[in-house]
Amino acid sequence: MANLTTKAIRNVALLGHGGSGKTTLAEAMLYGAGATDRFGRTPDGTTVCDYDTEEIRRGFSLSLATANLEWNDIKINLLDTPGYLDFPGEVLEGVRVADAAVICVDAKAGLEVGAELGWDYAGDAGIPRAFFVNKCDDPDANFNAVFTQLHDKFGTALCPVFVPIRTDKNIIMIDLISMQAYRYNEKGKREELMMRDEWVDLASSYKDILNEALAGTSEELMEKYFEGEEITRDEAVQALHEGIITGSIVPVYCGAATKMWGVYALMDAIAESFPRPTARGNEISDEGKEIAIEADGSNVSIFVYKTSVDQYGLMTFFKVMNGTLKRDMVLKNLTSGVQEKMAHIYTMRGKKSTEVEELVCGDLGMIQKLANTKTGDTLCQSGDVKYKGISFPKPYMTRAIIPAAKGDEDKISGGIAKLLEEDRTLVYENNAETKQMTISGLGDIHLDVTLARLKSRYGTSVVLEEPRIAYRESIKGTSDVEGKHKKQSGGSGQYGHVKIRFSRGEDAGLTFTSSVVGGTVPKNFYPAVEKGLQEAMEHGVLAGYPVVNLCADLYDGSYHPVDSNEISFKLAARLAYKEGLPKATPILLEPVGTLLVTVPDDMVGDVIGDVTKRRGQVLGMNPTEGKDGYTTVEAKVPKGEMGDYVISLRQSSQGRGKFDFEVDGYEEVPANVAQKIIAEHKVEEE
Repeated sequence: MANLTTKAIRNVALLGHGGSGKTTLAEAMLYGAGATDRFGRTPDGTTVCDYDTEEIRRGFSLSLATANLEWNDIKINLLDTPGYLDFPGEVLEGVRVADAAVICVDAKAGLEVGAELGWDYAGDAGIPRAFFVNKCDDPDANFNAVFTQLHDKFGTALCPVFVPIRTDKNIIMIDLISMQAYRYNEKGKREELMMRDEWVDLASSYKDILNEALAGTSEELMEKYFEGEEITRDEAVQALHEGIITGSIVPVYCGAATKMWGVYALMDAIAESFPRPTARGNEISDEGKEIAIEADGSNVSIFVYKTSVDQYGLMTFFKVMNGTLKRDMVLKNLTSGVQEKMAHIYTMRGKKSTEVEELVCGDLGMIQKLANTKTGDTLCQSGDVKYKGISFPKPYMTRAIIPAAKGDEDKISGGIAKLLEEDRTLVYENNAETKQMTISGLGDIHLDVTLARLKSRYGTSVVLEEPRIAYRESIKGTSDVEGKHKKQSGGSGQYGHVKIRFSRGEDAGLTFTSSVVGGTVPKNFYPAVEKGLQEAMEHGVLAGYPVVNLCADLYDGSYHPVDSNEISFKLAARLAYKEGLPKATPILLEPVGTLLVTVPDDMVGDVIGDVTKRRGQVLGMNPTEGKDGYTTVEAKVPKGEMGDYVISLRQSSQGRGKFDFEVDGYEEVPANVAQKIIAEHKVEEE
């Protein structure tokens, strides 16, 4: 597009529930604008935005995809996001650089949780919202019922702009701003029709809602509205533009993306009424300060919203936040401190890249092989102010990774390291204590996709299993024992003798004291005794787990002037440990954490019941701050009971629930559970 300016750019995120037709809507817009020469179909794996192998195989979006088109001298950058609940990180990347959001809703299924979440994501990002009620060609579609749901849920700011009228033979789409009726043929081409009185009557109630919303944007229009004067099309378009930017209007469009119904009307609205990148006036720094957006600014800066890896290497997706980025510019990464050369700049349409010489403020682009730049980084010519990053959700579904073939550990680690660059909602750990490699994701589908990519891209297969829990052991009684190590085999021998009282300690590790009287154990051997106990504590007497909170008082013993040495007293201490702990009522401890669950008010009872089944203890409930109709439940729950909580909460709350869990201590395992753990340990040892 020649002589592109910031004013002519629209960055639009497509949000909504899985299956609501976001990718198909993007495909329809690309096709309608002539950006593609064929209409791709999701079931066929031929869409522009779903080009990843796993997306094609599964038939739904897994990653954020960018695709641009030109319409009415406006460049529209579409950010197609996944609708399935396992991939919110991709959605957050999209809304971070979008300037508006279109939330897709299925005209038959109605308001689903994905649309509610999309509303929240856009609201948290501070960008305007609009709805597109899709699949209006379905015989069971009910636009009026869906609009009522949306209006009741999200408030009076919602107003219809494009509505369907069902006739005996067809569905007529009416643009309420111009009161123009359209009929679509089998190829998606629209034909203008003369408005009939019955259509005007059917559309009048929607028109009243629209006029009232438009009138609320200015005193002049409010006066015209109350005096019964007609609001002109130009006035309506301008009022809609102002209302969308301020959030006082949330327009609702409709159609059927597969048949191109309503797609042109939506594209017209995006071009005419959606905000340009500079409409908000400023960006926010990572310190919460405002940063002015200067389309003609001399200090060029970009924000990296996504990184991806393909067969050609690392791809860095960015938004130009300030000034005009030109080829071969050198920008400094404010996170790594590395100077990065913008050698080749591309715009993206799905997987197809087009090299350009420059990108103006607000535009989206991609650069390859920036090895020292990651998602969330700010790059600029000068200064040290970083743009606000992306706050990704913490993954809680953890599984242990078992290589399918021996010796693949290094290959697995290398492959996962590359996947971690691409997906910031994955966490990988090589746990030295449990001797397991673990991976954490946001759900079972998320982990399944990760494993599939690990195999297809890096040629390594793994199996997932429940991870081991890092239990601890301690004592809650006391014991008074002695340990004697004596060895004689010609020449100098070994002799160490200690008497120790064991009890429960206050500190997490070993609390070692000495109350020896008369020098029965010389002071120079005290450190050896303490060292012997510390080494012994690495393995408990019940199931071999590390021992914590142990107090040991060395109160007596004996030594040999020739045969005693440090190793003898270290071994004597270990003998005392092995005898003393079984006599001091040993117990098994499990990691316990604080669980904060946020759910709709009517689901609190289900949450409490589930927490109780998981041996948890509810500590309290409070209304969720900033989220009406939601309650946050606080509880203490053992980590061992949280393995499938991601799936359980998602099912019970229909995806509306969220939680945070943080291990903050250890508590005694109930006897019946402890017996099972100890028995499993013995089987493993055998």
